[in-house]
Amino acid sequence: MRVLLADDHQILREGVRRALEDAGAEVVGEADNGEEAILLARETDPDIVLMDLSMPVLDGVTATRRITAELPDLKVVVLTMHDEPEQTREALNAGAVAYLTKGVSFEDVYDTLERVLAGEEVLSPRLAATMLQAVAAEPEAANILSARQQQILQMIANGLSTKQAARELGITQKTVHNHLNAVYRRLDTQSLTHAVLSAVRLGIIDLNHEDLEQ
Repeated sequence: MRVLLADDHQILREGVRRALEDAGAEVVGEADNGEEAILLARETDPDIVLMDLSMPVLDGVTATRRITAELPDLKVVVLTMHDEPEQTREALNAGAVAYLTKGVSFEDVYDTLERVLAGEEVLSPRLAATMLQAVAAEPEAANILSARQQQILQMIANGLSTKQAARELGITQKTVHNHLNAVYRRLDTQSLTHAVLSAVRLGIIDLNHEDLEQ
């Protein structure tokens, strides 16, 4: 795993670098502003950029948008102190595939990086709930998706990975991804995170509050 760190706090970068290297990852560069993150992303060919949002010169959302537009195979994972719904939506709309706050453990960070590298989009149920507090519910539209598609999307909303959902349903992970691709088409989105949020807004699925408390 090749990781580029983008954060304007040197002490935090040093701590994350040491933890990543101890876990077996390779840190290919460190940027202290968004513009430098873009340059290093081009030069170092990382698998993942671990991106802060509040940085000088160029903010993390703008840097994420430019990186994902220029290097679409590169994954951007946000690690920030901010958990406001608007900033979360902006980062996800810019192309980030996961959003973490700096209160999480390193184990959670590394697990997220591994899941992202394996092709997962990581949606935190607690974060999704925070985002949805600012979104008005729309009329129910459960007939948009099949029962199995609703079931899989509900499982993802409750925090399961596609691999875990496949295991619980007794189907292959490829079948789960096929169902999700159909969901994307019907909800007019290419993002797992946005598909879940759209489904909640439409009343198709609900967030599991017991999972949110875990």
